[in-house]
Amino acid sequence: MPPASTGAAAATTPTGALTQSSPATEAPAGRPPGGTVGTDRRHRPGDRAFRRANLALFAAGVATFVLLYSTQGLLPILSADLNLTPGQASWTASAATLGLALALLPASALSDRYGRTAVMTASMLAASALALALPFAPDLSTLVVLRVLQGAALAGLPATAMAYLAEEIHPSALASAMGLYVAGNSIGGMGGRLVSGWAGAAWGWRWGLAASAALALLAALAFRLLIPAARHFRRAPVDARALARTVGAHLRNPLLVRLYALGMLFMAVFGAVYNTVGYRLTAEPFGLPQSLAASIFVVYLVGTATSAAAGRLSGRLGRRGALYVAIGVTAVGLLLSLSESLVGALLGLVLITGGFFAGHATASSSVGRTATHGRAQASALYLIAYYLGNSLGGTVGADAYHSVGWDGAAAVGLAAMTLAAGVTLYATRQAVQARRSMAVDTLRV
Repeated sequence: MPPASTGAAAATTPTGALTQSSPATEAPAGRPPGGTVGTDRRHRPGDRAFRRANLALFAAGVATFVLLYSTQGLLPILSADLNLTPGQASWTASAATLGLALALLPASALSDRYGRTAVMTASMLAASALALALPFAPDLSTLVVLRVLQGAALAGLPATAMAYLAEEIHPSALASAMGLYVAGNSIGGMGGRLVSGWAGAAWGWRWGLAASAALALLAALAFRLLIPAARHFRRAPVDARALARTVGAHLRNPLLVRLYALGMLFMAVFGAVYNTVGYRLTAEPFGLPQSLAASIFVVYLVGTATSAAAGRLSGRLGRRGALYVAIGVTAVGLLLSLSESLVGALLGLVLITGGFFAGHATASSSVGRTATHGRAQASALYLIAYYLGNSLGGTVGADAYHSVGWDGAAAVGLAAMTLAAGVTLYATRQAVQARRSMAVDTLRV
């Protein structure tokens, strides 16, 4: 899934200190980063190091999201083999995103202390090692604990990758580098579900998890072999008090809090739908084989197109206009998914996916523009809310599906979109009142 934008023009340390896009280095006083006056030695298109950095971060995105969502395509198989309800099985997916959410801020601080490449490498290798242990889990409790630990281990990558790119890639090429990293996220998110789902359908859930682990380990090793050494990183001490002040300031900003709520609500829909769609497709009236039901995650590619389109939509309709469209498309998709026609249900899933990604892209990109300082922490808080929404929505949606079927999961999604519409309407009202107040003040002057 696409990460929250931190803004191409600036980067921040976990203490909240804002730096311009030319990163601090160990260059002597009065000399620009990179050495010679008037030069910028960050990687540019055409450089061998630029290509290696792009490929390395693409591989990192694949590894991260293969592991994060490896159990989602296996939930019906886990339920059948371990005699679990959908709600119980969904904890294997929700646990990883919960662990990731809880570890994001600490991981971002560690990257400032120990270095970007060191934290990213340790993150992926630790998560891959835990992935190799997953197929041997004897029961649900062990599997959930390992998934929490795996999610926490993975936090080092999304918390660090954007900072590495902002520091090492020339600003003229930063957008394309970020785009390739996001593509790796999307392909990894889809690939993790497909590989585990297909292997699980053929040989059981343990082999499905083993296949995901092998794919992620290969991607992690590719990252380690390809990633150029960081040349512009400056070690910074971890200042817990400054970090707490920055986080507190963001949580007192009403606009940022609304954006965090929107990220959580959109992701709650996504978790509720994708944790239960496999059960729905393999049950009546559709009765699809597990291997074919797992292939439904190809729909995830819709997100790549709608994430890009969201920027153009925001340019034409404004942020709130784009959010209204995203909420409406998602809600229509949820209603259409209630159809007992396979074509109707799949079209509903396409709309849900497209609406979710458009809403997420709009909200996450707004965070970087709204925060005037501590953008790294502002984005980290968005991701925390986002992944908590996945954990909450996935578990509640699966319980609702177990109780009343797909209507229950869709109702959870519609409730989340109703709340999102309320948040956006409140923001619209606040903006209208602010404009009226400014007009009155102008007339008085």
